[in-house]
Amino acid sequence: MIEKLSLTCDRLLSHRQLACCHSYCGLPLHGNEMLIYSNMDIEQQPLLLTGHHGEISAMTFGKGSRPVLLCSASADYIIVWDIELCQRRTQEGKVAAGTVIGTLLGEVIHLSFCFSDERVAACSGAAVHILTSKRHEVISTLTGHLGPLTSAEFCPWNKDILVTTSEDRTFKVWDLKMEAVCYQSFVLTASPLLSVFFLEENRHLITGSVDGQVWCFSLPDNHKCHLVTKMDLQKMEKRHHQLTSSHQAGVADQSAADKVETSKPILKMALCDSFTGTSYEDRNWLYVGSSDGLYVVDLATSELLTALYFKDYPNLSITMAGSWSISPGWGNSMVFLVSSLFTPCVALLELRLCDLGWIWACGEGFSVFPSSPALPESPLNAELKKKEPNHPKKKGGIKEQPLVFHSKVKSSGYTSAPRRSMFSPKTNIQKNPSSKKDAKNTGLFLRDYPADSAAPTVPQIDLSTGNKPVYCLQYSGDGKQILCGLGDSSVLLYKSSLTGSPAVYTGHDKPVSSVSWSLNRQWWLSASEDQSLRIWTQGSPEPVIIMGNSMFSKPIRSAQFYYLDKFLLLASGPSLYLYLYNVDITRDSIKRYQQRSVVKLAGRFATTSATDITALSAISDFFSYIVLVCGSDRSIQVFDMNKGTVASELPDAHNKAIHCVTQNKGSMFSTQAPDSHNLFLTSAVTDGVKIWDLRTLRCVRRYENHLNRCHPCLSAISPCGRFIASGSEDNCAYVYDIRSSSYLHKLQKHSDTVLSVTFNPATPELLTGTLDGKLRLFQSSSGACLSHDTSAAVHSIPNMTA
Repeated sequence: MIEKLSLTCDRLLSHRQLACCHSYCGLPLHGNEMLIYSNMDIEQQPLLLTGHHGEISAMTFGKGSRPVLLCSASADYIIVWDIELCQRRTQEGKVAAGTVIGTLLGEVIHLSFCFSDERVAACSGAAVHILTSKRHEVISTLTGHLGPLTSAEFCPWNKDILVTTSEDRTFKVWDLKMEAVCYQSFVLTASPLLSVFFLEENRHLITGSVDGQVWCFSLPDNHKCHLVTKMDLQKMEKRHHQLTSSHQAGVADQSAADKVETSKPILKMALCDSFTGTSYEDRNWLYVGSSDGLYVVDLATSELLTALYFKDYPNLSITMAGSWSISPGWGNSMVFLVSSLFTPCVALLELRLCDLGWIWACGEGFSVFPSSPALPESPLNAELKKKEPNHPKKKGGIKEQPLVFHSKVKSSGYTSAPRRSMFSPKTNIQKNPSSKKDAKNTGLFLRDYPADSAAPTVPQIDLSTGNKPVYCLQYSGDGKQILCGLGDSSVLLYKSSLTGSPAVYTGHDKPVSSVSWSLNRQWWLSASEDQSLRIWTQGSPEPVIIMGNSMFSKPIRSAQFYYLDKFLLLASGPSLYLYLYNVDITRDSIKRYQQRSVVKLAGRFATTSATDITALSAISDFFSYIVLVCGSDRSIQVFDMNKGTVASELPDAHNKAIHCVTQNKGSMFSTQAPDSHNLFLTSAVTDGVKIWDLRTLRCVRRYENHLNRCHPCLSAISPCGRFIASGSEDNCAYVYDIRSSSYLHKLQKHSDTVLSVTFNPATPELLTGTLDGKLRLFQSSSGACLSHDTSAAVHSIPNMTA
């Protein structure tokens, strides 16, 4: 941060609204005069503007670049100035004059132009006056707040919408045509609201308070705002220091002793200008000007990226700020006009955006797709040795063999009657229909998943499985069957249409924690809190593999097939287990309970901090070395199973322990960009859902509209990769657009907390399971008539084998 200009004033300007745009900056002089400096040439003689009789209390520049308009307010006048016209008149030796647009409107503390510079909003007391910028005319006066106003801003995408904030701790959305309130917020905090800012790309409004709280609301066309996210600048700062201090432990201890906690009022907010020509153009970075410095916040993740403190720049003349004015500068820079809180001083600061590039830089990321073959010593190369049958060795030489190998020999025919008819060919032969087995080998004909369908929001089926919680749900790969793991230790197998009676599989002693289908859909596994894992085959009520008998010291939190079904992957306690297995469905009627299937431990891996694993995820649809493991210490650890080690660790990924991690696995019915498979979700109690990118090992967006305070509500990504579904404790399921933090749909009228959600891999359907054992199936409004029959001939996909 560079100080371009520093001025000592004749009075304190700590809480005055100062003016700054990309070309000019302005500040009061001697109370009723103004100095206008050029940002490009600070040495140039400033423009002096006179015309006010009272003390100037607020100033602001217009939104347009030509002409550059300045509005200033005092107790007597509100004047609009054309800066370039005033410069020409001054050069000609004439007196620069402006247009008076308001008279005797009281002490104005905030001014704002609309985006066409045709109207001006002036906040005075508990009222806001809407003025025209061309002439002396008050268009309307809006009253309704219970306390003095602090700011007012015009909506950039709707010129007839105005938002005001007040010391009564609320904001109001006004319809300027009707001169009425469209929406009034609840009391947000115990401190006054200070500023408001619009994010046009997502149609959000952001407001900040004296105590450092930031709220982001959506502003739809019906003006019914709902909360998208809430941020606490002080908490974000502490979290940021914790993450950075892990690399500088000694420095952290030293700075903690000298640290003095101060309030962080949200004095001004502005959107960070794009990094043109770089990969940062899509970042929604918010500048927040506070009393002790400038904070850069990532709105998508609600995280503090960096803080630029005044104390870290000893060459600055500002140590504590009283007011900010922020504007994009020239050549990928931002300019700030800051007034000192305790001294009569004003400084013009400049920040180069390229200097912020380092805050997004990180170490080498990962990809779910392997870039090289498995190492010779890799655990993934382990093989299960099959037992060869023991045949007794033959003793002696060649024994005499009988000439006839059958017990009966066909007669030569000498004793039978002679034939009296010649050979006649058969002409009425009917071809036998092809067997089902042959039909299976010809391949399945599958329908494409509609990539442009709407999110599934239309309720179709309500079903009760009993009064036990539905802890986990999973569709088979072809979308024709559903596994439901229940809290009564049983597993139900439904058709995807949820018609008919389900097949019930029992054997666990405690609630089922996870279920997983194999790729060939011939068998599936279930893991339970009773420290056991079972593999089942369809049509058999008995498991073919039982892993228990004190094999694991703690409950199995998660289990699945891995590496194209070559391995069983499961987590118990602080260990990650990798098992080879062979499913043998043959049984001896005499030794009926003897298990013929084989299971062999291929590797056991521990987390770095010996913390218990709470969730895991890996992709089995294709070869992938990456296994994601979440621990009770709130960390995410990336295992490279090719090497059998922890490749990277993300500490403090959530405020609470992560109970769900879900990768973007897609399905065999849909096609996504390869890089999209590097995205994965994590869910934690009280901390919402975060989406992460393996390539950068950073959180890229947060979703927290749903309510999750105590139950392990799961989340899922749609097969097309466009939607995210999450359970919630307000008896609803939420569907998000993966590109926006605000929810698309709120699926209401569930009977209890929605614990589990899953998408059908074949059709746009969403299945939810509740705490009281209810299942609800939702279909897309654009795909409600889609057939459940996935054998429609669109394109052929050969059978997948284990």
